[in-house]
Amino acid sequence: MKKKVNIFNIFIYLCLAIFALSIIIPVAWVFMASVKTNPEFYGNPWALPLGFYLDNFKDAWSAANMGDYFINSLVVTATALAILLIIALPFSYILARMNFKGRKFVNSYVKAGLFINLSYIVIPIFLMVRNVSKFLPTSLLNNRFVLALIYASTAVPFTVYLLTNFFSAISKSYEEAAYIDGAGYFRTMVDIMIPMAKPAVITVILFNFLSFWNEYILALTLMTDPEKRTLPVGLINLQQAARGAANYGRLYAGLVIVMIPTLIIYILVQKQLTEGMMVGGDKG
Repeated sequence: MKKKVNIFNIFIYLCLAIFALSIIIPVAWVFMASVKTNPEFYGNPWALPLGFYLDNFKDAWSAANMGDYFINSLVVTATALAILLIIALPFSYILARMNFKGRKFVNSYVKAGLFINLSYIVIPIFLMVRNVSKFLPTSLLNNRFVLALIYASTAVPFTVYLLTNFFSAISKSYEEAAYIDGAGYFRTMVDIMIPMAKPAVITVILFNFLSFWNEYILALTLMTDPEKRTLPVGLINLQQAARGAANYGRLYAGLVIVMIPTLIIYILVQKQLTEGMMVGGDKG
């Protein structure tokens, strides 16, 4: 029996090692390729770089406008996360801790949104934004706040579903103690419940950050102005330009610029992310 368990553990570790290598090798290759010169690509693309050719990053940041695209993505993602948390946190708290008429219907309605893929509704969203713009002095297209608002709206079902489950698992004794001390619903939510749900909040922030940061189809449809494009759209344009000019170093430098923020955020919140996925709160 012990021998079978050891063989099974070896198999699991082997699968995990293969999975890790399938991710680490491409990422490491992109980082190495971003500091290579074009002659090095033509010689041996898999060889280690002879030096650190940092001009690729300068060209990608300024000449290819990746700097402007980076700022656009940062503004849109930060705004979308702020809107999402302002809406989802009180919404989740109310669904999890309060009883009211229609609660089951609202809960089911939110869960139904989990099955709607953003790619399926891009055209209806574009038509709605364009038609509403006809009645306004300025167009809602090429508007970073509108794009952030749509991102936040499409992420509400997943975020509310996750936070509701977390809030539901927290013991009611904390709320009762807060009510005894004279705290109302809002203060209890802000001072007691949200700090206790910190792992879950960080989890939804990370997942939604990755979703907003890497979103391509909606940004391509709504942001037609080259100056308002986000990083994924700008990266595709950079890829097409790099193919024509055979400037692969600048292309991979652009890929690194896209990846660095996600890697930094994951490293900073790795511990909280693990807690958010494994801990369901105090059920005492």
